Amino acid sequence: MEILKKFLSYIRWKKDKGAEKNFNLRMMHGINKLSILMFIIGMIIVVTKCT
Repeated sequence: MEILKKFLSYIRWKKDKGAEKNFNLRMMHGINKLSILMFIIGMIIVVTKCT
């Protein structure tokens, strides 16, 4: 359950107060979030097509 909480806290699109102001780091985290969401959507599509 704790893993799910950490995952959901990472996926949040809310700006973190303690985050660094480095543009490259923010873009990297944004791309990571987008790729995780695309993976989840793809897995949902695969599961629904196989059943």
